[in-house]
Amino acid sequence: MALGGTRGLRALWGLPVGVAALLLLFFSAAAAQEPSGEACSQNTNRTCEECLKNVSCLWCSTNKACLDYPVRRVLPPSSLCALSSARWGVCWVNFEALIITMSVVGGAVLLAVAVCCCACCCRRKRSRKPDKEEEKAAREREERRVRQEERRAEMKSRHDEIRKKYGLFKEENPYARFENN
Repeated sequence: MALGGTRGLRALWGLPVGVAALLLLFFSAAAAQEPSGEACSQNTNRTCEECLKNVSCLWCSTNKACLDYPVRRVLPPSSLCALSSARWGVCWVNFEALIITMSVVGGAVLLAVAVCCCACCCRRKRSRKPDKEEEKAAREREERRVRQEERRAEMKSRHDEIRKKYGLFKEENPYARFENN
């Protein structure tokens, strides 16, 4: 399979596409929720908790106003309420902190994905080519095998010379002795 095969593309694009689909689902679900029937402006000058019981409301803590959330925009405009004062969903998190937190978490996730991809690529490259230690060990094994064969041949020639000297040399055909007699 080629290096940039379809399997690798699915792995690379699967996460961002999944995250985008999840965010789209989240925002469409948040925008599609129906208000509970009462207008958000009725909860002005009350508490944040009372205002945020209705999911389509936005609490602005500077002027203690309960406003309709601008569903056509992701973030409320600064003319409506400052991000540090705007609350939606829960009272203890403002939009400014939410943006910073989501940016940090998103950056950490992207960094982790990048590190994992680099680690996988480096491991794959390392496994493809043998490293220097393996090459050195293979060369040494081959050198030892060649030296052993040379020693074996040298010993055989020495033994053959000794056999010739004392007449113990094995003839190629052991039956040749009988034919000469």
